[in-house]
This record gives sequence, C-alpha cells and structure tokens, in this order.
Amino acid sequence: MAADSDPESEVFEITDFTTASEWERFISRVEEVLNDWKLIGSGVGKPLEKGELTSGSWEETTQEISFSDFRFSITHHCLKQESAENESRDEPEEDACPLAMQDLLCMNNDFPPRAHCLVRWFGVREFVVISPGANCEAVVSESKCNLLLSSVSIALANTGCQVPLLVQIQQNWRKVYAGECQGPGVRSDFEMVHLRKAPGQYTHLSGLLDVFKNKIGCPLTPLPPISISIRFTFVLQDGQQCSWPQQPPDFDALLAGEVGGVEFGKLPFGACEDPISDISQALSKLTEPAAVPIHKLSVSSMMHSARKRIRRNRRAEESPLHNHVLNSILLYLFPDAALDKADWSEVRSTQEPDHVSLRQSLHLYNQLKSAPSDSLTYRLALCVCMVNFHHGGVRAVAHLWQEFVLEMRYRWENNCLIYGLASGAPDLRCCLLHQKLQMLNCCIERKRARDDGRKSGASDAARSLPGGASDAARSLPGPAEVSPGKSWDSWSDSEEEFFECLSDTEEMKETESEKKTASKSKAEGRLQPHGKRTLLNSAEPLYIPVTQEPAPMTEDLLEEQSEVLAKLGTSAEGAHLRARMQSASDPCKPQMRAANPGCCLEDFVRWYSPRDYVEEEGEDEAGQTVIRGDLSARMKIPGNMWVEAWETAKATPARRQKRLFDDTKEAEKVLHYLSQQKASDLTRHLMPCVLHAALLKIKEEEVTEDIASVRKALQQVTAHTSKLLRHPNPDFKKLEDVIVQMSAVEAVIACARSLKAKFGITGGQREDDTDELERFVSCLLEEPEVSVVGAGRGPAGNIIHKLFVSSQRLVDSSDEAALLAPLEDEAGRSGGTDDRKAVPDFPPPAGREVLLRTCVPRPAPYSKALPQRLFCVLTRDEFRLAGVFSSDTSFF
Repeated sequence: MAADSDPESEVFEITDFTTASEWERFISRVEEVLNDWKLIGSGVGKPLEKGELTSGSWEETTQEISFSDFRFSITHHCLKQESAENESRDEPEEDACPLAMQDLLCMNNDFPPRAHCLVRWFGVREFVVISPGANCEAVVSESKCNLLLSSVSIALANTGCQVPLLVQIQQNWRKVYAGECQGPGVRSDFEMVHLRKAPGQYTHLSGLLDVFKNKIGCPLTPLPPISISIRFTFVLQDGQQCSWPQQPPDFDALLAGEVGGVEFGKLPFGACEDPISDISQALSKLTEPAAVPIHKLSVSSMMHSARKRIRRNRRAEESPLHNHVLNSILLYLFPDAALDKADWSEVRSTQEPDHVSLRQSLHLYNQLKSAPSDSLTYRLALCVCMVNFHHGGVRAVAHLWQEFVLEMRYRWENNCLIYGLASGAPDLRCCLLHQKLQMLNCCIERKRARDDGRKSGASDAARSLPGGASDAARSLPGPAEVSPGKSWDSWSDSEEEFFECLSDTEEMKETESEKKTASKSKAEGRLQPHGKRTLLNSAEPLYIPVTQEPAPMTEDLLEEQSEVLAKLGTSAEGAHLRARMQSASDPCKPQMRAANPGCCLEDFVRWYSPRDYVEEEGEDEAGQTVIRGDLSARMKIPGNMWVEAWETAKATPARRQKRLFDDTKEAEKVLHYLSQQKASDLTRHLMPCVLHAALLKIKEEEVTEDIASVRKALQQVTAHTSKLLRHPNPDFKKLEDVIVQMSAVEAVIACARSLKAKFGITGGQREDDTDELERFVSCLLEEPEVSVVGAGRGPAGNIIHKLFVSSQRLVDSSDEAALLAPLEDEAGRSGGTDDRKAVPDFPPPAGREVLLRTCVPRPAPYSKALPQRLFCVLTRDEFRLAGVFSSDTSFF
C-alpha cells in the first residue's frame, strides 16, 4: 500500500491533442486566406444590370497554399461595382440569402460572350477557385476529390464566408469544377458533368428537362414553372462571293510566284482567306468574329516566319535564289547601278512617300531605333522578309546576304557611294546595322575626298614656286581666307593635301633648326580670327586653328571605348592614366601652335577651355582699371596633363598630322563585321526595321477604315515595341508577343473589310440603309455581341439571312437547279410542292446552349423556396451540364 501511495511511483500518460494533421493545416490555411481577403460574412451588392458581367471590370487575387507537398493556387474573382465598394461586408441581414444565390435567378446576363467560364456557366459575380499549382498533377481520384470538397465545406462553415468556393478536378483541359456556397440556413451545391458525346436522350429539350426535374426532386405538385433560355449558334461555312480581302497577284509579272506574292518594297496586307469564319444567330444576336490564324495573315505571317527562320523542307540541290529574282532584288536595293548620276534624283522622287507617311515614318524610326523608310537598311529588311517567306527560306536569305556584302566591298574598292544612306557620321538613333553601313559610306566619302584633294594638290603644285618661294606661295588662297564655319573636310579636300604622318613622308623631314625658323616665320592651318582677341605675348591676332573632326563611331565602338575607360577604375593612378589617354588623342595643341606662332598655354586655354582662364579687374601702377587673367586652380596642379602636353607639342597643322580617322582600317572592319553575320544575327539586326515596316503598313491601312480600337491598340503596340527595342538585347519572346498583337490588329482590319464587302457598304448597293449597316458593322468590330435591329426583316438581318441561304445552296451541290435559282426565289420555296429537294435556309446549329431556372423548396415541402439552375452545352464534340442546386439546411 505504501508503494501504491508513493507519488513517485505513479505513471502519467499524456496525449497531445494539439498536433494538427496535414488535412487540418490545409483547412486552416484556406481559412486564413479567406480572412486575409476579407470574405467573411455576407456580401452586399446591387442587382446586376444587363450585360454587366461582360462589360464590367474584374479583379483577380491569387495566393499559393499547400496540402502536404502538393501545391494549390487559390484565386479570388470579383466583379468591381462602385456602389458595393463603399458598403461593408460585415452588415448581414437576417435570413438574407448569399449574393451568389440571388445571381442565379438574374436573367440580365444570360450567355455572356466575354467572361470567365464559371461566370458563363453559373452566372455568379464573385467566386473563389482552388486549382492545382503549376507543374502539379490533376486531382483525378474520387477520394482526393471528396477530400477537397470536404475541406471546402469545413472552411466555409468555420469562417462564415458566403462566397462560392470551388475546386478544379479531373484533367485541366476538361475544365470541371465542383464546390459549394453556404449562407444562414441555406447551401448551394455546384456540380458539373462533362462528356465527349451527348447521350441520345439528352440531345433535346425534353430530356434536359427530365434531368433537371429529377435533380431538384421537388416535392410539390404541380411543379413550379421553369424558365428556359435557349441560344443556337450557326456557322457560316462559305459566304457570298465578293472581292478578295487581299489583292491577287499579277501572274504575268516577274515575281508572282504564289498567291499573295507582291513586288519587293511593298508589304502585302490582309487575309489570304476570308477572315470571317462564322456568324452566329441566337435570339437576335451575333457573336464576335473568330480570330484569324496567324498563317492566314500577310504581314504577321511574314514577320513570324522571319523570327522563326524555319524553312527546312527546301531540297538541298535546289538553288537558293534564282538569278532573275536576285537581280530584281539588287536592282531594287541599288537602283543607281542601272542609272546615270543625272537620273538619281528621278529615282528618289518616285520612291519618296507623301508628307503624312514621311512624318509617321520619322516618328516611328526614332521610337523603334530602326532606320528611315527610304534607306537601304529598311529596303533590305523588306527584301529579307519576302525572300524568307516566298523565295527559299533561310538558305535564300544567306544567298542574298552574301551578294549584299559583295556589293558593299565592290563599292568600297571602287569609290562608289552607297545609295540610300545619308552622308555624314553614323546616326546613333538608328539600328546598329544601319550605323555600320553609314560608317562604310563615310569611309568611302573620306577616301574619295582624299583622292580628289591629291589630284587638286598636284595641279596646284605645278603652278607654285619651288624651294624658298614659300612666301610668294602664301598669296594663293589658303586656310586664312576660308570663310567662317567652313568644315575641315570641305577645306582640306579642296585646298590642301592631307598627309598620313610626318614620319611616313621623306620629303617632309626637316631639321630642328628649320622647324624653329619656320615656327617663327610662318603660320599654317588658320581658320579664322578668334574675335578681337590677341596673343598675350604679342599684339598678333589670336587665330582659331583648322582642326580635324572627331572620328565617327558606331554605338558598339563607343561602348567598347567607355568600357576601356571604365576599367581603369576611380583610383588616382587610373584617373591619371585616363587623362593621359584622352590628352594623347587630342591633336588641338599642335594645331594651335602652328596657327599662332609664339603663343603660350594661356592662349590655348582661352580658346579651347575659356572657363579655365579666370579674368579679374584690377588697377595698374597708374591707377587705371585693367583686366588681368590667369589659369584656373586645376590648371596649376603639379603634373597637370595639359601643361605636359603643351610643352611637348610641336607646331603641326591639321593637314600634316596623322589622321584621327583611318578610313581604310574602319572600312575593312565594317566589311569583316558584315561578312561574319549569320542568318540569326541578320534577323536580330533587321527586326526593328521589319516591325517598323509592319507598323507603317498597318497605320496606312487603318486610315481608310477608321476603327477606334485599332488606333488605341496601335498606340499600345508602338509604345511596347519602342520600350523593347531600346534595350541592347531585346527579349525575343516579348517581341513575339508584339507580333501576335500586331496580327490581332491586322485581323480586325481584315474583318472590317470583309464585313463591309458582305454587307454591301463599300459597293454602295444599299444607299438607303448605309448608315444603319455602317453602325452595325462598327459595333460588331468593337463589341463582342450586337443586336440585330429588326431581326430578320431589318437591313442587317436580311443580309445575314441571304448569306446563309447562299451558303446552303453551295453546300447542296448535288442539286444543280438549286445552285442556279436566284436568291429571291428561296423565300417562296418553303412549303411548296416542287419535286426538287428544298434547301433549308440555315444549317443545323453548330452549338446549343440551354439555361433552365426555377425556385422550389428543398428538401421538404415546408422548406424555404430557393433558386435552382442548370446550364447545358451541346456541341458536336462536347456535352456539359453545370448545375447549382440549393437546399434549406435549417432543420436538416
């Protein structure tokens, strides 16, 4: 007994009931998310207006949750309503049904054309969806589905959330959802059935009514009335014969190789097939035109093909480009090759666009960093696209590029300027390839100018005096007589000879004594006086020297130069080395000494860097006010690079200095760069020009149609493209998205033209109803659905009816008489006793949608009457039932 009463001998068994299972943690996490989104309590909202589920703005919020190691995505979808935003969710009314149950009976938004699939099937304005996360398996097994549905039910009950909570089950492509919505004493179960084929007994309305009645199991007799909404979708297989959406090619022309082919330099536009593939009629409504596949659009297809660079079905033994095609391309790229210089202006005038197109092009190429629309680079981009799409694919592009590079080398070696490029330094606003071609053209210009200068210098030398007659020779026109503002290139090319380097010319060698004598006796390379300034050490005027222009550079060379200077670092040694490099590349000090013999560093600073020469007023010995100047503090720092460079500089005019710009070296570098480009590199270089051309073409075509949505979409596409192309290495995946957006814009314009042709707007056949038809077509392009005023007897409905009749007559090709009979006779054929088979006006519906609704008490006769809804979809390849069935849970 003592042992039994000993407290130390007692054993206690402790069971910890606080440890949660994975299932409980999952339910808790769902509840936390619902609390974070403030979905607790009843929702308040005004009744839905007609079409609000389609035209309204929707909000989506997503979070990630886990069930053990399985990840789910939980998303909240909500229609934004201004009145509901200012009202609190935490004001429940007694015995008020959840907002979702009220939406089940609303008939203002049946069959919304543009909404989430659950909105279309269940008609709710707010719901939460739990679906498997990315790269996770679908929830297929029945046990897992039941576990998820149980979790949803418990989470809703614990939180008091009245928003429908659904889970996605089965394979993702099936879009099967199940869930529930709970309220005070009520519950709605969301259920769905999806089959490939519809059972025979459920392909008609009576069978669907039987399913609905059996499911709700109403105990009342007679059954309350059931409201029925039905929508049929008819597909127009072949519309009436009208003009092509795209102009057919000239089969007698040289380049008309296939349908849609056009001459080089002009992008085709529009669809190669009719872009309107279906017109649906359902209770006096039409659905929106179907999207046009990208391969049926001209501009979009060409750009897409250029981006993909896939044309591998070409046989290897075939020539990439036929000679006649290649010659035509080269003639388009280089029209000056077949004309005299006197005819160049005529070629340019025939290719210049109008002022509106020119302004648009200039604005676009500045935004997109491409090239001007009249440039060689722009035309090359168009040719590459067409060759890739029509004339052999990537192998033909490589062939064309090889010929192009050979033409560039020929022009360099023969001093022929490149047609279609502006003179001067490379324009950094353009794409890199255009800058490279401009650099090559600049080299050709310098080489031609130097050769012309040598010829003129030789003729001048024949007239000049030899040896010591240099003083007399100064009477000839020289640099001092050049008009102000004249550039170095124009002066040196026509007046004097430019030497590579003093050390490279034997006859220019001088002794030290001769150099000293020359520096005192003569001045060379003067451009113009520097105002009224004089030298500090004498009364001689201060002359501005003739200087070499900076060497032109492309953006990649500038980037390399910046990287070299940046790698020197910010240390004192790096800064000193950077200053020495920059000072060594500055030839202005020798030029200043040559133009102003006897000048000092202060004179150079007064011209080259006026801010480093500080002038102050003072008094002299006589008390007169005088202005004294001195170098700035940074110029007096010991070891200053400017001082060292000035002391070592020799009096050398610009024409006798080594060239800053070696055109031979730079031209060879450009030609080597061009020869190393692959087809993929060429695509990357020309993509800005291709996008530029496509946008210009779309803008040009949009002007004639005047579609507001197209103008807005073009602005967005242009801004997005400009942002992408400003990056040195644009994301090609995002550029593909831009191409898809452009194809959508092209599809809208093509659809507009097709609709106008079908409704007789362009031809002016229906002058009395033109305004009504134009309004109808405009609304059809801007809105997902348009009501047909007057139904089948209105102007638009009458045309739609004839389109279907014409299509049916073409389908029934076995009856030749039906094909030959006029359309007006079709109306009188119904109900006739003609032996010939009557052709129906409309084909069988391609799709049927049936919406059944009622309000009955469940599960007992004395239960509260609650809304019940069943949505049915019947197509050739799909049978879907989406039902919401409500029950009174007060006593059950």
